[in-house]
Amino acid sequence: MKRYKGYLLDLDGTIYRGGEAIPGAGEFVTYLKKQQIPYLFLTNNSAASPLLVAERLQAMGIEAEEKDVYTSSMATATYLKEQAPAGTRVYVVGEDGLREQLQTAGYTITEEAPRYVICGIDRSFSYEKLTIAARAIRAGATLLATNADAALPTEEGLFPGNGSLVAAVSVAAATKPIVIGKPESIIVRYALERLGTQETDTLIVGDNLYTDIEAGANSGLDSLLVLTGYSTREEAANHLVKPTHIADDLAEWRLRLTI
Repeated sequence: MKRYKGYLLDLDGTIYRGGEAIPGAGEFVTYLKKQQIPYLFLTNNSAASPLLVAERLQAMGIEAEEKDVYTSSMATATYLKEQAPAGTRVYVVGEDGLREQLQTAGYTITEEAPRYVICGIDRSFSYEKLTIAARAIRAGATLLATNADAALPTEEGLFPGNGSLVAAVSVAAATKPIVIGKPESIIVRYALERLGTQETDTLIVGDNLYTDIEAGANSGLDSLLVLTGYSTREEAANHLVKPTHIADDLAEWRLRLTI
């Protein structure tokens, strides 16, 4: 079996469910560390900072540092750096994690004549925010979406995800967004630059055919579907984009690597 030199690891449904680590996930991360195989936790979550994500993982008993986390907010700020200089006006629909990344990159968050409207998950989304965003886009601003996930997994089931908010802004403004997160290749490209591995040597791991597995296909990476979250083996058999590998969980995958 191919030995990969780097890993991009999804979080929710792959490393943890709700507030608990999935059995075997922490041991797999420890295995990668001991083998000195570089990895990143690659998440579409735009609400939390890398530090908060790392602290959440630590609380579950999983080895993690801030440098191990790459979020869709980080990728969005990086993308914006390629498009516009620091100081550019942006309007943000989103929470602290997204705002912090954009402010650190030097962008001016404002409602007044923004050049970009950036939409991340926002649990205080309102008609007023929708109006400001739509009017700015109709006046010429570009719409960026941290991700287009339709649903957000929680301990109480599926809640509306960022894709639901992006859809509202997109319809109101009669425009299509530029999506940064999985399954798009933009976030994967930036993650690989940070990881320092090549596409052919890197495995992307996740529980969702529509985000993780398609992200691999869109970016030239092999993929591993773990059956601990969103997608099933039966769905994988019928999905247009097939994962390179399927495992019940990361414990089984680690066992395969050590045989």
